[in-house]
Amino acid sequence: MEPDQILVVRARRAVLPTGTAPAVVVVADGRIADVLAQDAPVPDGAAVVDLADDEALLPGLVDSHVHVDEPGRTEWEGFATATAAAAAGGVTTLVDMPLNSIPPTVDVDALITKRDAARDQVAVDVAFWGGAVPLAGGVPDPAGRVDPDRMAALVDAGVCGFKCFLTDSGVPEFPPVSHDDLELAARTCAELDVPLVVHAEDDGVLGEAPAAGPDYRSFLASRPPGAETTAVLRLASIAARTGARVHVLHVSAFEAAEEIGAARAAGVSISGETCPHYLALASESMTSTAGKCCPPVRSESNRELLWGALAAGHLAAVVSDHSPCPPELKDGGFGEAWGGVSSLELALRVVWSGAHARGHTLDDVVAWMSAGPAALAGLDRGPSAKGAIAAGRDADLVVFAPDEVAEVDPAVLHHRHPVTPYAGLALQGTVRRVWLRGESSPGAGSGRLLAPERKGSA
Repeated sequence: MEPDQILVVRARRAVLPTGTAPAVVVVADGRIADVLAQDAPVPDGAAVVDLADDEALLPGLVDSHVHVDEPGRTEWEGFATATAAAAAGGVTTLVDMPLNSIPPTVDVDALITKRDAARDQVAVDVAFWGGAVPLAGGVPDPAGRVDPDRMAALVDAGVCGFKCFLTDSGVPEFPPVSHDDLELAARTCAELDVPLVVHAEDDGVLGEAPAAGPDYRSFLASRPPGAETTAVLRLASIAARTGARVHVLHVSAFEAAEEIGAARAAGVSISGETCPHYLALASESMTSTAGKCCPPVRSESNRELLWGALAAGHLAAVVSDHSPCPPELKDGGFGEAWGGVSSLELALRVVWSGAHARGHTLDDVVAWMSAGPAALAGLDRGPSAKGAIAAGRDADLVVFAPDEVAEVDPAVLHHRHPVTPYAGLALQGTVRRVWLRGESSPGAGSGRLLAPERKGSA
């Protein structure tokens, strides 16, 4: 399409903020200029794309929980491969986590280093979380303290908010926060008006659990659901006390989701997310370390209750927590293998397969995987707004065939390493086409590096 040409996409099913309906989406200068009724006349000279009867038009997905790992651990994953996988899976915006890259994104210099590594490589738009970690002499150190001045400087530089851990992160350069530092980080986030996103497993509960062995049953026992619920109760108390917007990452235990819902009903500013692997996998059938993650995939009954908590609105988003590694780091049994699931490219198909089987609609999936994450990261407003097919938003659009079924072939995935717990699984739905700001089939260099629009800014 020529740079100044208008694009018109006509769909019999378009997932709009008001629900799924026939629509004509008009795109100009990379943004959605208008959303019209299906029989509306199209502008003269427009490039017109008519979707097939079996296709639906979705807004580009926003994945607010992705570990890209570049620089420093680019052999695990890099911006080129991660964003190619995102585009193939209908994810047009991702938010990179502050670890497992080296250096971690805990100060402005590290953010600049990461942006420099990403620039000109990315196939989709990318934003960044900052890290809230104890520092001593400007270096991550468990004996140090969270630095509010460094956090403020990172917000000015464009991070979406801050991530912290309540227990060991798995990498030494990103230590967990103490109770006092958690409170300080929350108060700082409240003052800066950005979210604090938390790996919420209570270190004390984990310390009392049995050690993990090589089998999945012992690994599961080492990360009990009480670690999540105890952490959520603590976070809800801190959110109520400080006024911070606290977000609980990768909720696996339905009890934790229920506690989040109860706190929200009481007026506490706390939210939560879950991930495709918690909604699709189950401990009873876990045989491959490709599905090992922390917190762990739990039982079939927990999975169904987690779906119920999601349907009830206790959780605001479903995101991948794409945390890849080289295949050899998945060796050694469940006690030793790296804890992370690679699913960025497959997330939409995995979630839609489970959602459709349980009577959910594409409207639900878009709310969980586009609108919800965009709002969390502050990317749903301003001149580059994401998360919906609506006038003024970026023209990030996905053509999805919801009824097509295909088996997962790891060999064709775009992740750096073809490691997936979904290998050979028949999944419902196929991404057939993607536009990023009106550009079809985005590739390396198509994406932009984003910063959220701050509330109240011009």
